[in-house]
Amino acid sequence: MKRILDLALVLAALPAAVPVALLCMAAIRLTSPGPAILSQTRVGRHEKPFTCYKLRTMHAGTPDAPTHETPARAVTPLGRWLRRLKLDELPQLWNVLRGDMSLVGPRPCLPSQTELVAERRARGLYALRPGITGVAQVAGVDMSDPRRLAALDATYLASMSAATDLRLILATVWGAGRGDRTRA
Repeated sequence: MKRILDLALVLAALPAAVPVALLCMAAIRLTSPGPAILSQTRVGRHEKPFTCYKLRTMHAGTPDAPTHETPARAVTPLGRWLRRLKLDELPQLWNVLRGDMSLVGPRPCLPSQTELVAERRARGLYALRPGITGVAQVAGVDMSDPRRLAALDATYLASMSAATDLRLILATVWGAGRGDRTRA
C-alpha cells in the first residue's frame, strides 16, 4: 500500500515538479560552476547502497561529508534559498519512482555515518526505504545526533500508516523542519 501511495503522489506531482526542477537547474548552472544535480551514494533499504539525487546547493568540489560537518560557507547563495524552500529535494522524486526511496521514511545517510547506520540497524529501520521526509526532519532533528535521530525514526516504524505519511508530507510542504544545518 505504501508503494502505491508513493507512486500515485509522485506521478500526480511530476507535472508541476519537473518544470520547477528544470528552472532551478538552470539557475544553479547560471550562478555557480559545476553540475546542477548532485549524485551521492547513500544507505538504502536493507543497507543496500543507492545513488541519491539532489539539486546541488553547495559549491562544486565541496568534500563529500554529512551536511552538519560541512562549513556554512560551502553553500551557495542560491543553495540557501533552494534548501529553505526544500526545492533541492525535487530530484529525489526520481529515486521514489525507481523504488530506491519512499516519500516518507528515515532520511538516507552516507555510508561514512557509521554511528547512525549502527543506531538504525539496532532499531530495525533498514526494513524501510529511506524517505524524502520523515518524523525527524519534520521535528527539525538533523543527523548530528544519531541516537536521537534513530529513536525518532523508530517511532515512525512503530506507527506508520497512509494517514501518517500524508500528515508528514503536508507538514513538510507547509514548511515544518529545517533539514540538516551546516556547521558555522
